[in-house]
Amino acid sequence: MHIFYKGCVNVLWILAYLILIIVFSSVLHFIFTKQWKSTRVLGIAYEVFYTLMVIYGTVIIGFGLLYFLFSFHDVVLMENDQAFSGSTLATWWQSLYFSGVTMLTIGYGDIAPLGIGRLFALIQALIGFILPTAFVLKVVHLNYEEKEQK
Repeated sequence: MHIFYKGCVNVLWILAYLILIIVFSSVLHFIFTKQWKSTRVLGIAYEVFYTLMVIYGTVIIGFGLLYFLFSFHDVVLMENDQAFSGSTLATWWQSLYFSGVTMLTIGYGDIAPLGIGRLFALIQALIGFILPTAFVLKVVHLNYEEKEQK
């Protein structure tokens, strides 16, 4: 039984690393891509905005998966000062909700991370803080380059 448990923990960390690699590579791709199509509305390239939305979705779902996967190993999220004890689907929705709230706001306080969940929440909040800034810088840079070419 102990060997099986240790193997599950190793698989859990391998999945966590894969999810984090996907999330970070998509964020870095957005930040460092230089070529964007010139179809624009109000000075914003459609492709830049669309890519930003896809990255937000990727980060929210990716970190939601992390919270969800680690919830099977240990308590990662607490709701109203109690460990959440719902069905698998309810745990998935709680993880996804917490991920979205962490990414898009500072949180409502109804769900709190514990243990490794705190580290994941901190990293996700940092990404949520950086992405809007990167979007604005990208739009300003593209508009500047377009004016330079004229």
